[in-house]
Amino acid sequence: MNLIYNSEQYSVVEFGADRDLEALRFGGYEIVDKGGKREIFIAGVLAQSFRRDVNQLIAGEPTMAEIDEFLGNYDSLMSQPVLLH
Repeated sequence: MNLIYNSEQYSVVEFGADRDLEALRFGGYEIVDKGGKREIFIAGVLAQSFRRDVNQLIAGEPTMAEIDEFLGNYDSLMSQPVLLH
């Protein structure tokens, strides 16, 4: 696991691919909305799409505000409350 982004609003942890675990066959990402105290874990096709979109985003050298805005697109999917982190 690798912390790949951390701002006042969001943090993103990348989990490497693990062929022995179906949920991590292609790797995965945990996105935490710190202010909303909720998170989502994405894997599979959604993780691949996220990785592609992040690569396109960082190619343009975005500001933290632009990255946070991008991550805000996942807010509606975040349903797991963060209890301990």
